[in-house]
Amino acid sequence: MNATIATAKEIQKMDPVFGQISFDDHEQIVFCNDKDTGLKAIIGIHNSVMGPALGGTRMFNYSNEWEALNDVLRLSRGMTFKSAITGLNIGGGKAVIIGDAKTQKTPELMRKFGEFVHSLSGRYITAEDVGMETADMDLVRDVTPYVTGISEERGGAGNPSPVTAFGVYMGMKAAAKQQFGSDVLTGKKVLVQGIGHVGEALVEYLTKEGALVTISDINEERLYEVGKKYNATVYSGNDVYAEEVDIYAPCAMGATINDATIHKIKAKVIAGAANNQLANEVVHGAILQERGILYAPDFLINAGGIINVYAELAHYGKAEIMAKTENIYNTTLEIFDFAIANKMTTHQAALTIAQQRIAERKLANSK
Repeated sequence: MNATIATAKEIQKMDPVFGQISFDDHEQIVFCNDKDTGLKAIIGIHNSVMGPALGGTRMFNYSNEWEALNDVLRLSRGMTFKSAITGLNIGGGKAVIIGDAKTQKTPELMRKFGEFVHSLSGRYITAEDVGMETADMDLVRDVTPYVTGISEERGGAGNPSPVTAFGVYMGMKAAAKQQFGSDVLTGKKVLVQGIGHVGEALVEYLTKEGALVTISDINEERLYEVGKKYNATVYSGNDVYAEEVDIYAPCAMGATINDATIHKIKAKVIAGAANNQLANEVVHGAILQERGILYAPDFLINAGGIINVYAELAHYGKAEIMAKTENIYNTTLEIFDFAIANKMTTHQAALTIAQQRIAERKLANSK
């Protein structure tokens, strides 16, 4: 499937769900509305062949409902392949809540959302994502067991962000080894775009190793706060994509690699935490390959968070969480080798292996 970003005008011309450009044979889309709390949410279950759909809930102030639907379709699809490539026995799902997390999120709204999750009887298991905190998952846990990423005090694995960052760091080191001949990041110029919970944790890993880190974010106050904390350079130029760096790490929203940016990028490696980094997986993946830029597939290297929350379902501890996340390094190198051997982009390679695993499970389930 060619994943592209459609404009709001283009989206409105399509059929509501099945005609969406990001619809990829999703099994179930659930629209949730509650007048009393103001909740407007969409839950997307993409594929449950490997197991119940697991994926975080994102609260974001979307400009319209079509944009929210497009996002949940893309994100839930990505979760299917993220879990499959990581070897987890879970399917892919995601949820979005339309609204400003800073001003509109309330305990009542989160519990009401939990009730909608509960109504699906375990077909979808939620966790935290953009705009969410561990405390929010604890509120959801008040009304349903179908939630992961709850606090350690309540028996959960806690905040997945540091684990996500560790996985991205491992994937980045693997990409550096492939592209530069060494996985040592000391002295490498790395641009981290987006310094939320995951981005900041990644900055910490990089600065500890001695990388030369530049940070960019729309929140100036946080930008200078993180810059001072880790002695990172705050980006002050006019075009972040044209910056002279070795590694570009997109850690904010998706689709930053698009028609407008892809020919500006001077980095030789792209490895970040953001989901759906390629606006068009086929077209932009091929252009990066032609330009000699090594792309570490996002749904592979940002899988640390799902590994962390899956631990609550599989009942393993912190040591195994970190070991499985560290193995992202080896899997990333395997994907690069597979891509070269089969003359395809790195994204196509990761997608192919994930799809093969799902197909094998589907065949086994049918016997």
